[in-house]
Amino acid sequence: MSDDNEAIVRAQYEAFRDRRREDSEALLAADFTFTSPYDDAISRDAFFERCWPNGDRFADFRIERVAPDADGAFVTYLVTTDTGDQFRNSEYLTIADGQIHKVHVYFGESYRGGEFVAKTPEA
Repeated sequence: MSDDNEAIVRAQYEAFRDRRREDSEALLAADFTFTSPYDDAISRDAFFERCWPNGDRFADFRIERVAPDADGAFVTYLVTTDTGDQFRNSEYLTIADGQIHKVHVYFGESYRGGEFVAKTPEA
């Protein structure tokens, strides 16, 4: 089962990277929710409205590792934006019946011009 979960995760991120929305939609369950430091369990429709367009600004999107388990998988990826900035995130995807039901995003470090950019706390 964990092999299936890894394949589903890779298919989702490849669809996002390659801007194949229909393929991505097929992998996301009707009850899909997306949670990040900016989003609190937003719906599938809200994900496509708020998050999907960000991929249009990505020059490169590389999966660095996938660690599947019986309930889903962790994935870590590195993004280079079209301005040359880079960031790394890890996410946990909950998978059941061949579809992704939840994504929880954990933000990692960011770089500009190859130099580390510290995040600043927001009030």
